[in-house]
Amino acid sequence: MNLLIVDDEFLEIEQLEYLIKPHFPNWHVYKAQDASQAMALAKQHRIHLAFLDIQMPGKTGLELAKELQQLYELDIIMVTAYQSFDYAQQAIRVGVSDYLTKPIIEEELIQTIKKYDKWSSQNETIQAALSIIHERYAEKLTVNSIAAEVFVHPSYLSRKFLEVQQIGLNEYINNYRLEKARASMLNNPKLSISEIAEQSGFNSQHYFSVAFKKKYGMAPREFKVMEVNHNNEA
Repeated sequence: MNLLIVDDEFLEIEQLEYLIKPHFPNWHVYKAQDASQAMALAKQHRIHLAFLDIQMPGKTGLELAKELQQLYELDIIMVTAYQSFDYAQQAIRVGVSDYLTKPIIEEELIQTIKKYDKWSSQNETIQAALSIIHERYAEKLTVNSIAAEVFVHPSYLSRKFLEVQQIGLNEYINNYRLEKARASMLNNPKLSISEIAEQSGFNSQHYFSVAFKKKYGMAPREFKVMEVNHNNEA
């Protein structure tokens, strides 16, 4: 399950993640500090549940909720430090699922989340598959090999994965590897393109370059040059 936490206070995001992770360790948590970051993440990843702070610079959490719901169906929990009836009414009008006030109490938080745990509870197989991908993306992974590890038929895994994640399993693996490769180029600029490709799970540098350009609009070498120039200017 993909969870999005949006709050302009980073410590608030960290606290919420800290409270949630022990209860739902297989959930993938995405974090944003404003509406533009949140929308960018929501377009890259299929979000199932979002925690939105009402009071943020720029667009409010209520405005962000409207935009997220225009992308696709998801559950939204509004978080605020103000116990305002007017805020609650507005949240209901824009289709927000629930409303929590700060400071957040762990027991209340977990009870609230459990109502939206349908993705996780009904799809333990998918969560197991995601864990394999996230932990071992650099290895040779196929639908058949993952299906064998989670004890289901490959066709069932493919169908269920597409249903839950809204993306094919092989495409998800490829995208995840590309994200890791991009992060590796940013964090380890001295690595060669072939090293990055291999460490990210691609057995062909040519295929990696083609896939990277398709996703990011430029070849890996162009991306590296751009980042080097950017860092030199900074």
